[in-house]
Amino acid sequence: MKPESVSAVTVRKRGRPPRPEPAYGMSREALIRAGVALLSEKGYSATGLEEVLRIAGVPKGSFYHYFASKDVFGAELVDAYATYFARKLDRWLLDESTAPLQRIRNFVADARVGMARYEFRRGCVVGNLGQEMSALPELFRDRLHGVLLDWQTRTERCLRDAQSAGEIAADADCTALAAFFWIGWEGAVLRAKLERSPEPLDLFANLFLANLAR
Repeated sequence: MKPESVSAVTVRKRGRPPRPEPAYGMSREALIRAGVALLSEKGYSATGLEEVLRIAGVPKGSFYHYFASKDVFGAELVDAYATYFARKLDRWLLDESTAPLQRIRNFVADARVGMARYEFRRGCVVGNLGQEMSALPELFRDRLHGVLLDWQTRTERCLRDAQSAGEIAADADCTALAAFFWIGWEGAVLRAKLERSPEPLDLFANLFLANLAR
């Protein structure tokens, strides 16, 4: 009987089998998820890299493989949050099966549930960073402003739909109303986080929508 070739023999090693290597990019995604969560709760200055690494379960060496510095990381977190939040807005504000002003109410209700899920400890990443702008690198300013303008544009589109549907006055300034909504909404989110209560969200949204009524 011929002996089996070495290549055909399965050699068993003692101890636990080696863990499979994570797919490329998983560590980067974990860092971004952890970073966004911390920024929504604590802001930029109070968020340390060690805490991000611990929550993400990623070694420091991997962090610097993906990001050159904390500032570069922070800027990418803003972009990631902006992408996530734009999808959320579109889900509600582009829902043509619902009347336009009801779409805004649905967005508010979803935000209310989202904040309550984390006991109002988490707020808006863009709003939190805007509060810290004097201590942040200047590269954040244009990024944050651009995100807010994007949200305003999406909201303005919904308000124009409301105008076309006769829900608000034909001469209403939808551009100004959209800007006003986000100025007030960010303040309401901050106050809700401070009070650990949905009441500021409800108060602002109810008054904003009531004032739109013809």
